[in-house]
Amino acid sequence: MIAKLTGFISDVNDKSITLDVGGVGYEIFLSPGTLAGMLPGDIPTTIYTYQHVREQSLELFGFLSYDTKKFFELMISVSGIGPRSALSILDVAPLESLVGSIMQGDSSYLVSVSGIGKKTAEKVVLETRDKVGKLGIEGDTRNVSGDSDALAALQALGYTLMQAREVLKQVPENLTTTNEKIKFALKQLG
Repeated sequence: MIAKLTGFISDVNDKSITLDVGGVGYEIFLSPGTLAGMLPGDIPTTIYTYQHVREQSLELFGFLSYDTKKFFELMISVSGIGPRSALSILDVAPLESLVGSIMQGDSSYLVSVSGIGKKTAEKVVLETRDKVGKLGIEGDTRNVSGDSDALAALQALGYTLMQAREVLKQVPENLTTTNEKIKFALKQLG
């Protein structure tokens, strides 16, 4: 099992990077949000990995923190959630917000993930609610529903899901109401 790799990023693709470790290139799939911050170069990069074995393939999924990897593993333990869906979940909101929403029993973040319907999202919350607290990740329980309402409002105004997610990740913690979040987001989106 490959748990962690440190090397140099030699290539960045639309879904993965190639990490050169001692002359061997490992293809590692990352969430789109993590991938956006990756650039090829001579700076050593450490990636925590999850090795996914299937009949026809062997794939590595990567994370910048061990906590994110643990959360990913918890998500794929739920029947119906595969590694790619779990990566998409990680891209919806900051890890602390995802943990907080699951701890509160709120599936609204998960419903916004492509390929995850309301029933599957509720199943994920139901099956992981007790386990997520044991990961040792502090959950952000501030107005989680306000984030999903702001996300829906921005989409209704014509912004893409990705644009709305990215700008809502930048909202300062002192802005807690849905209206404050939307106003901040609209200023950032220009």
